[in-house]
Amino acid sequence: MRIVVALGGNALLKRGEPLSAENQRRNMRAAADALALACKGHEIVIVHGNGPQVGLLALEANAYKALPPYPLDVLGAESQGMIGYVVAQELRNASPERPTAALITQTIVDGSDPAFQRPTKPIGPVYTSEEVASLREQHSWTYAQDGKSFRRVVPSPQPVEIVELPIIDSLVRSGVLVICAGGGGIPVRRNPDGRISGVEAVIDKDLAAALLAEMLGADQLAILTDVDAVYLDWGTPQQKAIGKIKSLDLRRHGFADGSMGPKVSAACNFAERTGRAAVIGSLSAVQSVLSGEGGTIVLP
Repeated sequence: MRIVVALGGNALLKRGEPLSAENQRRNMRAAADALALACKGHEIVIVHGNGPQVGLLALEANAYKALPPYPLDVLGAESQGMIGYVVAQELRNASPERPTAALITQTIVDGSDPAFQRPTKPIGPVYTSEEVASLREQHSWTYAQDGKSFRRVVPSPQPVEIVELPIIDSLVRSGVLVICAGGGGIPVRRNPDGRISGVEAVIDKDLAAALLAEMLGADQLAILTDVDAVYLDWGTPQQKAIGKIKSLDLRRHGFADGSMGPKVSAACNFAERTGRAAVIGSLSAVQSVLSGEGGTIVLP
């Protein structure tokens, strides 16, 4: 089977953990053995998130006042290299016989996407309300509530095209486990003269993974996160895990933009456009999720 795996940020960083290289390495190492085992016998493409990392890079870039801060597309490229290195190395260590490659990947978006006028994508660390009040005086950034805390939010336009798609397909056909489109891909747009240039945004990695899975003709899209399934009435005494559900029925329920919403949209997009199932489940139970025994299975 050809499977595109969207690897949640929890593979490298647990919620509330300091964004240290040591923490990210330790978490990926803990996930790598099970992930590598579950991927055996399949053609695999892995797409990872970068929200905490790209936000930290933005803070670091902004701290150096001698030069203008690097734009988000450049920071996205930096985070792809950094995270791709860690993911690829730990997967190689877990499965040395399998060729593995991390590929810097660009994703084309529409420059007129309304998301540029409505930032929703959380990046960077979490803050208290007191910290946000102070930060608003320092930066012209936008912040939004994320659970009981706050995070910076940036535009998150819809992915339109994966620039390196033919290269990814060629590598997969050659048996390479490919890590690509990290953070949803470096956000770029195609100009009227045909040239490509970066834009100030962060693309949702689940939506990019769904587009990539569709374009690659994948048999399955697997979205791995830190919960075991999609829940109705999440966080209430009535919460209930969803097993199997048709995409149109799943879309009728409301899910938050900053958490489960993009995952549900991505799974539904893939199911509806390809006629094949997507699954959302826990990284810690990756074997059962990829085999169809766990998680929420989204049917066309």
